[in-house]
Amino acid sequence: MDWTALSVSLRLAGLTCLFLLPVGIWLGRTLATAQFRGKGLCEALIALPLVLPPTVLGFYLLQQFGRDAPLGSFWASLTGGGLNFTFSGILLASLIANLPFAIQPIQRAFENVPINLREAAWCSGLSPWQTLLRIELPLVWPGILSAAALTFAHTLGEFGVILMVGGAIDGETRTLAIAIYDRVQAFDEQGAARMSALLLLVSLTTLGLVYGLAGRRRWVRG
Repeated sequence: MDWTALSVSLRLAGLTCLFLLPVGIWLGRTLATAQFRGKGLCEALIALPLVLPPTVLGFYLLQQFGRDAPLGSFWASLTGGGLNFTFSGILLASLIANLPFAIQPIQRAFENVPINLREAAWCSGLSPWQTLLRIELPLVWPGILSAAALTFAHTLGEFGVILMVGGAIDGETRTLAIAIYDRVQAFDEQGAARMSALLLLVSLTTLGLVYGLAGRRRWVRG
């Protein structure tokens, strides 16, 4: 087991969840409750990482993270360093690649909250912020938990985007998925098998959690 690569993967997955879940709650609720021009385009852009090949997404991010690009130049002016081939770079790439996994489950959960429930809360004197905290969040927590599980598991297994943006720098950007590829290239099938089994276990556990929560929501509504 490559413990250094596992540590990088866990740190990357944890920070991705930490930063994306608040964004997922805000955008998920907005997309579920608001009607505005360009909403379809916004949803399409969020879902784009689901269908775009990871290497293509990684290629475009690699270009935008360069010091000659506006984003890379802005980051360099703030920190004095670059984004490509750094942990900060793969974290930002992970945030972008995981947008649909963090937002869509939460959006679907908010869509299942009856509109008249929000209106009743407002009539009772609750502000929109209080309604969110006291009424809506307790109802949509399965969606939030599903989003966290999917985001965490997808980040652990992400390969193409991370490799394109970060390379394979040990202790910095070399994740468990990249370590598996390296072990296969070195004909270390046993090492690759152990790390693959860990990711398989995480994936199965995540899917079990997600489908279990989906079944719970159907049971509660029934």
